[in-house]
Amino acid sequence: MDIDQTGPDPSVRELIAQRQALSMHARDGLLLEEVPLAAIADALGTPAWVYGAGTIRARLAQLRRAFAPTRVHYAVKANDHLAVLRLMAQGGAGADVVSEGEMRRALAAGIAPAHIVFSGTGKTRAELEAALAAGIGQINAESVAEIDMIAAAAALTGRTARIALRINPDVAAGTHDKISTGRAGDKFGIPWGEAAEVYARAATLARVEPVGLALHIGSQIVATAPYRAAWERLRALTLALRQAGHRVTRLDAGGGLGIAYRDETTVSPEALAGALGELLGDLDVETMIEPGRWLVAPAGVLLASVVLNKEDGAIVVIDAAMNDLARPAMYGAWHGIVPLDAATATRPAAPRMVVGPVCESSDIFARNRRLPPLPANSRVAILDAGAYGAVMSSVYNARPLAPIAMVDGAHWTTIRERQPVAAMWAGETIPEFLSG
Repeated sequence: MDIDQTGPDPSVRELIAQRQALSMHARDGLLLEEVPLAAIADALGTPAWVYGAGTIRARLAQLRRAFAPTRVHYAVKANDHLAVLRLMAQGGAGADVVSEGEMRRALAAGIAPAHIVFSGTGKTRAELEAALAAGIGQINAESVAEIDMIAAAAALTGRTARIALRINPDVAAGTHDKISTGRAGDKFGIPWGEAAEVYARAATLARVEPVGLALHIGSQIVATAPYRAAWERLRALTLALRQAGHRVTRLDAGGGLGIAYRDETTVSPEALAGALGELLGDLDVETMIEPGRWLVAPAGVLLASVVLNKEDGAIVVIDAAMNDLARPAMYGAWHGIVPLDAATATRPAAPRMVVGPVCESSDIFARNRRLPPLPANSRVAILDAGAYGAVMSSVYNARPLAPIAMVDGAHWTTIRERQPVAAMWAGETIPEFLSG
């Protein structure tokens, strides 16, 4: 994932050819679906996010076909915009949420409560009560202490809490350390060796109904082996629980399916679905998965303009920054960068560093990236930014949140306006003792 990966980077031409949603038109420049991105940049300015509705629809349909009858619960943390969630609802997906706010967003977008799973290691008592009052389908419980909180919340609300135990299978996902979640020592889940005892204890609690097991071992996983290792433990635990007389009717197999940001070899949904069917398909359970990144990352770009060049073009300063897209600064993540102008894209490339204007040394999008000359006021698209992009944005350095557009075939519309500067302090007050 590092922005300093060795080996030749894909060329601009290769980056576009590898992405079905993108094309380069000689006159109109870079297109997402059928919309020239320059037209959106002209109208909204930069930085600006753009999502492709048709791309999201197509990817969700492919995933659901591959995994049927397994239910797809979209991981809302990847991109929680209401328009994106509405696309998921219309496409037949449920939601995997990790906060009351995400749950409220999913409900507001039209996702049925019964199709919402509430995950996360630190749910508050208030969040649990809200989830039960809303009638959501399942709570993934991550500790004995949380199960006791769920029982208390269920008693208070008069609801029965359907829970799945999230186990920690102690499996390394082979991904970045900061997005690995299924190893011993990670903060998530119940150690798999203790799960049978915890399941039996949960079954004794009033208004708590254990219905199954869940796991999630990480994000941006590009091989089947980690999944197989985790699902083998899920299978073994299911059989052991049934042998002990417990009902297990649901298995939440997690998410984390990765994409090719640079030139990674990835796993197809069809291959992963085959592994799931092989390991869990004969257990007579309802299965579910929690994809996020795979569905939305390739459907989004971040548009930016060049502010200036330093050192004869070796350093390119753009108007997008780490407060907009945090992944390169946070994880050293690699994102493709493509000029919007067709003529610019064909000029000879040279190594360049692409940086943002935030006053942090980590505000870097690319180092030693072979790119054509990018003069001031030229514009670029930062690719595969539909996941963990706008949703992680901040107003650091008092930089307003960027607008968001959504394209659908040949049409586009604004789905979030640029934040007015004064809105950043609209909720702030100056105390009376400073009024003088």
